[in-house]
Amino acid sequence: MSNHSTKRFPSPFEIKAPEGAEGWEEMYPYYLLFSDDRRDFEDKRFWFCDTMHHPVPLYPFDAITAESWGPSLGAYNSRIFMMPPALGIAQRVLNGYLYISPIAVDDPGEIEERMQDFEQRAGFYYQNWDTLYKKWKDKVTFEIESLKAIEIPHLPKKDKIEIVTDGLGISTGFLLLDAYNHLIESMLRIWSYHFEFLNLGYAAFLDFSWFMKKCFPDISDQTITQMVAGIDVILFHPDTVLRKLAKLAVTLDLQGIFLDGQDVEEIMSNLESSDNGRKWLEELEAVKDPFFYFNSGTGFYHTPRSWIDDFSVPFAGIKGYIKMLQNGESIERDQEGIKKEAERLKDGYYDLLRTESDKKAFTEKLSLAKTVFPFVEEHNFFVEHWHHTIFWNKMREISRVFMENQFFGEEDDIFYLNRYEISQALYDLYASWAIGSPARGPVYLPVIIARRKKIIKALSSYQPIPALGSPPERITEPFTIMLWGVVSEKINAWLEALYGSKGTATLLKGHPASPGIAEGRARVVLTVEDLVNIEDGEILVCPITTPSWTPIFSRIRAVVTNVGGSMSHAAIICREYGVPAVVGTGVATQMIKTGQMLRVDGRAGTVEIGDWES
Repeated sequence: MSNHSTKRFPSPFEIKAPEGAEGWEEMYPYYLLFSDDRRDFEDKRFWFCDTMHHPVPLYPFDAITAESWGPSLGAYNSRIFMMPPALGIAQRVLNGYLYISPIAVDDPGEIEERMQDFEQRAGFYYQNWDTLYKKWKDKVTFEIESLKAIEIPHLPKKDKIEIVTDGLGISTGFLLLDAYNHLIESMLRIWSYHFEFLNLGYAAFLDFSWFMKKCFPDISDQTITQMVAGIDVILFHPDTVLRKLAKLAVTLDLQGIFLDGQDVEEIMSNLESSDNGRKWLEELEAVKDPFFYFNSGTGFYHTPRSWIDDFSVPFAGIKGYIKMLQNGESIERDQEGIKKEAERLKDGYYDLLRTESDKKAFTEKLSLAKTVFPFVEEHNFFVEHWHHTIFWNKMREISRVFMENQFFGEEDDIFYLNRYEISQALYDLYASWAIGSPARGPVYLPVIIARRKKIIKALSSYQPIPALGSPPERITEPFTIMLWGVVSEKINAWLEALYGSKGTATLLKGHPASPGIAEGRARVVLTVEDLVNIEDGEILVCPITTPSWTPIFSRIRAVVTNVGGSMSHAAIICREYGVPAVVGTGVATQMIKTGQMLRVDGRAGTVEIGDWES
């Protein structure tokens, strides 16, 4: 194959809508679309599909998560901390999928100028990390509680007398508009908090990584990441809670109820019928807030639901742990073993350094990386899981108000309108309620929603092209490499898949995310609903894992994903659970079929597809 610099991915302006999805553009705000009036900018850039965070088409309302993280990340990088090599990330939607293009700083003079600001501003955070991080947790928890406290009023035939007797001066209809505006503000605010620390965490780790590669040119990314492993963060607590609940079930002799129960309803009913069952349910009640506010997907979409709404995923995890306990197996995460390996690597590389100044720099940079690293995972629980679970459910409450007033018929219909259209519909509802005249919404919106359901269905069966435009000679933007795992080798693989031979691959390459070699049968999991099909000893093959999948990690031999880099959530979680993993293969779910035998080498970053017996 010729070098990828001589080939390019299609222009976004060359991509047609899949059959049945024509007119998809109407679902999104104008600024998220590729457009002729910005073509000079858009056609010159390289875009890749962000299937890590947005693996399925964006429902019109769910695009708010992309709209929230884009400017928040950008403002902290480009305007607040003045990240030297990186500005923001441009976003566009094409055929329902989010494409992104990181904006790097290329001018060495500008990088040097930005470095001075960054050292002052980021340095303040690094020096006061613990104090500022505590303040962050207080802010975020307050925001979550404020979100919970937002009341979604229903529109009465006659407004309450207190408006008169207390001189309130505001109608219930106005309060409905106000509640929605506060929900949107909460989403935007929580994402601003999200990036207050995140890229500083990445930057500190990146600084340590660069130092190690300068001193040890042959060192692998995986070895560097292993030195900061062994963390205990709130993101892992939901899984810890499931293990405790499994142990309690065995102690109270309730294992039969879980293992024999056909579904959640049957299990809950049987638990409620005995004293020990009720004791177990009391413990569940005590721990589920906040640890069941855990989305079974990425949290970026209104679907799938969180554990608090649907017990099927956590109960499947509890069942798995009960089976392991019955077999005499340990269900604990080997955190101590991972910590010991981190210490062994630290001591070994420290001894190999030749100068005292290098040893001092090594100690300081590793210490800072380990100090800031927990945030890289902890923020995910507070924002994408705890906050967003409440947010999506508040939107469902607003939907029920619309349903009461015949605007549409199903609770999730609201997500087929974008946030501006919902604002207009609420005004229509408010005005018609206040005036006593018919609203247009009940006859106008159902037609739009029905059309968009068909569009989303058509887009869901469409395979988006992984990238658009001309790739750069070399990817240098650090967060693109570290988080998304988009490197020149991956771009070459995408181009090979697009222009090269169409033969059957027997070897896939990706990022070595978590060490170890494992052999086993593949289980391809495309949605959270497929998780229930996993059998003990299989190798999980999926687009990307999410933190809420950790209860199955004790049952599988390895993980292979389509997307992700060495610092993606999937990579970090696999290292912390000691599960061999290769991430960012690009095409694993397309090339591997359930039942095929795999050999996963988590240190080499390879996946062999074969037919040998394990």
